[in-house]
Amino acid sequence: MRTKMVAGNWKMNHDFPTAVDTVSEIVDRMEAMDTPEVSVVIAPPYLHLEAIQQMTEDFPALHTSAQDCSEHESGAFTGEVSAPMIHSVGCEYVILGHSERRAYHGETSEQLLKKMSRAFSAGLRPIYCVGEQLQDRYDQKQEAIVREQLNDVLGDLTEEEMNRVVIAYEPVWAIGTGETASAEQAQEMHAFIRGWINETFGADLADSTTVLYGGSCKPANAAELFSQPDVDGGLIGGASLKAEDFMKLVEIRNAL
Repeated sequence: MRTKMVAGNWKMNHDFPTAVDTVSEIVDRMEAMDTPEVSVVIAPPYLHLEAIQQMTEDFPALHTSAQDCSEHESGAFTGEVSAPMIHSVGCEYVILGHSERRAYHGETSEQLLKKMSRAFSAGLRPIYCVGEQLQDRYDQKQEAIVREQLNDVLGDLTEEEMNRVVIAYEPVWAIGTGETASAEQAQEMHAFIRGWINETFGADLADSTTVLYGGSCKPANAAELFSQPDVDGGLIGGASLKAEDFMKLVEIRNAL
């Protein structure tokens, strides 16, 4: 059975006091939910990870994630944060391949393969992001682009490794723009991704892999998106910065 999941990617937002206040409200609202059936992941900036992990560790449905990890395990790499360091503070997930990392930092498939390996070795669960640019969508190349991103980084994983991966489909043209893929477009691409998993790893993993939608998902459109048969939840950006908005998404996903 696939895991319902709502993950909040804070990106470079929230100072420490604001982060603590936000998570405190999330914890309070999670406590008020009756046996939540949704896995909630919070991905704050590195600086806040340990404190937020400590705030959430007594709640089985709450998890923390880093927004990235180094392709190196250790060494003279100023400013980098390694997967073992992330795991050492109790963090369970790491986001890899986000479109902003690909665009602004020039991340390649070769680098992402190394990061994926480091994440597995450290005991982290990758949330691997895929998605097409607007021109790719205009040119009807979205499936070819996503297939390449899947093949290049996940194609040679073992079944055991793939079983630890969460995939997030993010149409790049809908991230932070206010534009959102229609429910039909989201379902089409999620079904394509699940079909790729079936082709590559078999039906069992296709049925059990969590696939999230990312791209201007908010309370107003979440129910329609989350009700699609192959959409298991969301990787949320802007709407994760306010506890009230984020928890509305959690509650919507939990109810469906």
